[in-house]
Amino acid sequence: MKYNVRGQNVPVTDAMRDYVEKKLNRLDKYFDAPPAADTSVTMSVHKGRHGIEVTIPLTGVILRAEEKSPDMYASVDTVVDKLERQIRKHKTKMNRKFRQNESIKTLFREDDVTSVAVQDPEEDLEVVRMKRFKLKPMDVEEAILQMDMVGHNFYVFNNIETKEVNVVYRRTDGRYGLIEQG
Repeated sequence: MKYNVRGQNVPVTDAMRDYVEKKLNRLDKYFDAPPAADTSVTMSVHKGRHGIEVTIPLTGVILRAEEKSPDMYASVDTVVDKLERQIRKHKTKMNRKFRQNESIKTLFREDDVTSVAVQDPEEDLEVVRMKRFKLKPMDVEEAILQMDMVGHNFYVFNNIETKEVNVVYRRTDGRYGLIEQG
């Protein structure tokens, strides 16, 4: 994998860059071929908390995890563990669902699959970040799995059954909700 490592409020030393690359290389065993796009790594320090966010764009899916702790190296270890757990946790469930889908087989060894849809929160009604992505046709169950995998509270998807854009979300009681067009 190729890495684009950058720092926010922290200089990225060669030692930190090497450590991140060494740890992220553990994920190579899950892919048949290395991702074509660069893996984005953002390291930051805010109020004594060392954070790291890793985004691995793949064809049709994006792996993403973030972590904050008092130590940057501990944050790196934890975020790599999170990415690895995401892949393994959903491997069996996604294998059953996409056993026949050739495009997924080319991304992951043994059909490992993850995805993400993200939209940052708005402050003072000002849009501070915008992302575009193609909506993948899927059923509600897969949308919930992918939302859980990336740790977000909602997920926008194209419902394969109704052919319409839907949103699944995590309720405060821990269960899930579905928003459909009316």
